Parts: sequence; structure tokens; C-alpha cells
Amino acid sequence: MKLNIIGGGMTGLAAAYIAAKQGIKVTVVEGSDKFGGLLNTFEIGGNQLEYYYHHFFTQDAELRWLLNDLGIADKAFYKKTTMGVFRNGKIYDFNSPMDLLKFKPVGFIGKIRFGLTSIFLGKFAKWRENEEISTLDWFYRWAGKDITDALWKPMLNIKFGPYAHQVPLSWMIGRMAQRLGSRKEGDESLGYIQGSWKTLIDTLLKRLEEMGVELIKNEQVEEFRIENNEIKGIKTKNLELGGNGDKFLLTIPSIYFDKIKNSPLDANGIEYFGAVCTILELKKSFSHIYWMNVADQGFPFGGVIEHTNFIPKEQYNGSHIVYLSRYFAMSEDLAKMSNDEIRALMIPPLKRINPEFSEDWIKNVYIFKTNTAATVCDLNFSEKVPACETSTKNLYIANMAHIYPDERSTNNSIRVAAEACKVMGVNSDFVPYGASLSGKIGFGNNSEK
Repeated sequence: MKLNIIGGGMTGLAAAYIAAKQGIKVTVVEGSDKFGGLLNTFEIGGNQLEYYYHHFFTQDAELRWLLNDLGIADKAFYKKTTMGVFRNGKIYDFNSPMDLLKFKPVGFIGKIRFGLTSIFLGKFAKWRENEEISTLDWFYRWAGKDITDALWKPMLNIKFGPYAHQVPLSWMIGRMAQRLGSRKEGDESLGYIQGSWKTLIDTLLKRLEEMGVELIKNEQVEEFRIENNEIKGIKTKNLELGGNGDKFLLTIPSIYFDKIKNSPLDANGIEYFGAVCTILELKKSFSHIYWMNVADQGFPFGGVIEHTNFIPKEQYNGSHIVYLSRYFAMSEDLAKMSNDEIRALMIPPLKRINPEFSEDWIKNVYIFKTNTAATVCDLNFSEKVPACETSTKNLYIANMAHIYPDERSTNNSIRVAAEACKVMGVNSDFVPYGASLSGKIGFGNNSEK
């Protein structure tokens, strides 16, 4: 057996690693000039930082397994973090029951309902039973108008835009389970890797090369060679790969399937959100909070993530680093904006949150944008998730759609890769099961675990 993997993001690299451990000959073909996809990093303040903010959770068993297997478990660490909400022109801490009681935009009954519904979704609700239910409709009914208008609706609007009313409760169940699972006695501990995710990607790529995996970049797949409903090979601008009996695993976004000549696949109605992260390197701290959700209207970003309230500023030569994050639909103006236009849009509103903020604080601004940050999870999204084993012999799919109903993460990519390997006949039983809800759809009997 020979395995050809199209797409060198985390899912593709994890699948390559699992297969290579079983002695299978693997080739990974990546269209860009870097492996790692959304995990890529750049230099800032003398260190490396992710284009898009990253951390992991205490229950991420699959990621812990990979770090340990690569011999870099000692590079991972956990720290308590802080959350907050900007609402009605004020920053509120949002870490404990006491903080909830101090949250003035919501009355006492609304706070009780918020706590009860959050615990229910994170601990008891079954995602399979709630795909036909709109998250917003459910919150209005059970959490109440008070807390939904003050918190949930603004957050869903800024993340999902025109699709906010179509987000299934199943997605929120996955999100709440992920967050509550990383809390202990009210405090949330999140994980990070010394040297950034570059430590993981560099170590994984080196190990793959040592295992004989062929890593090819800067080669977009342009054509499938299919005979008698069986894939025989692929063509890029400069290469032809494949042989009799080879298996092919597609890990690229579904919207690119029909751009490949002779492709028997299409997106099946799946759409993607883009995301932009405007990263500020500052002389001063913007706030005392790591993760701040912006719940007031009129802001071009939905999250203010102050990375150096998580990782000490000393690791970045004393600079304070802030992400301004925003998802966008392809129909929104943000999808077409230049970096200069994005900068002009994002920075001025910061004074509404911190009146002392001045652009004089800014050392550097970095902007990163992707059109395939997350799938648009609408009602009954599982019906759109493709089967890993396609109707074309030896052609398989494992991509971001298979993360549903969970949230995209490095850990969940590993889970999806492990499930895909099983479908292809590659043993991956050594990859532990954590709390991930990913890899539950499209993988046959494997998905019921």
C-alpha cells in the first residue's frame, strides 16, 4: 500500500505520521510554500507566533499523545487564563460565578438561567439530538431574552454573520463541552508550546522525513487521473504521482474539490468562513484579560486576545501582543479588503474599549487573512459532511467538515486523521480518545466511539 495525501495542514501531516508508523509509504503534496496550514507562524519580538491565535485544552488527549510520541511533551505547559466581555461600554471579567453576579447588563434571573443552560449544554446535552434546533432560538427559549441579547446573540453575530440564526445547537454543545472541560473550580487552564506551534510542525516534519515520507510543497493538484471509477494518479504543474492500488487522501477544503480537473467530488453545499487576525505589537498592555469577547455593536472585530496575558511579554522582548479577530462570510466587504484597509478599520475602535489607548503604543501591525478558516455549520450540517470513503475507489476525504460538531483545533485534526486512517485500513488504535467530538460523522462504524 502507498498513500498519497493532498494537503499538508495538520490533518494531512497527522495522517502521514500515523500511516508511516505502520510502515506505509507516504507522499504529502502541499500547494503552498509551507506545511502546517493554519498553524503557520512568523517572527515577532524575537520569537515565533501563530498567524491565528492558538492554544489547547487540558482534555486534548490526541495532541498530548502526538507531543509525547515526538519527544516534545516537555515543551507543552498549561496556565490559568482570564476571560472577559466588553458590553455596554465596559469591560467585565467573566471567569467565576462571582463575576457573573457582577455582570450588570443581565438581571439576577438571567444570570441563573445563563449558568444552568451553560452547564446543561457543556455536560449533559446530546449533540446528535439537537441538529435541527437553532442555537439562538434555543437560547431565547431557555436562557431568556436578557442574556441572549446581552451576550449570545452578539457573539454569534460577530462569528457567523448572516448565518447566525442557522447555527445548530449541536455546534454550541461541542463548543461548551470544549470550554467547560478545560475548567477546574471555575478557573480555565489552557495549553501552549514553548517556541509556538512551530516547535510542533518543525519536529513533525523532521520526523516524517526520517520515516521516509516524501514531502512535496508548491505543487497544487490540478488533475485526477481516474479509470473505471478508480483513482489512478494525480497531476500537478510539474509532477505526476500515483500507481496501481495507491490510496489518495484529500485533506483540502471542500470548496476546492471541483477545481481539480476530472474530479468526481464537489462541496456538497458546504461553505467556508474566512478569518482575519490583525496582530498588534504594542509598547503597553491593552487590558488585563487574555480573551475578551466584544458584545457591543459596531465593532469590526469580535475578539481581543491579548497573547501576552497568557505567555509572558518577556518572551517577545517586552512587547505586548494583541490579536483582533474576526470571521467573515465571502459576501462581506472584509473578504475583499486590502491589508491597509483592514488596518484602518480595526485600530480606531480600540479607544472605545480602552480610552487611554493611543496609536503611539503600536510598534508593528501584522495582518493575516484566510478564506477557509472554518466551515459554515448550518442546521442539519451532518447531512453535508462527506463520507471519508468516496464512491471512487481508493479516494478518501478527511477535512475541516469532519471536525463538526466540535470547534477546529490541532487536537481535533489529529482525531479526524486517526479516523480516516482506520477507514483506509491503517491501524490507528494507538491514538488515544480524549473528549473530542470530531470524527463522528462519515467514518462508518469508527464514528460511533
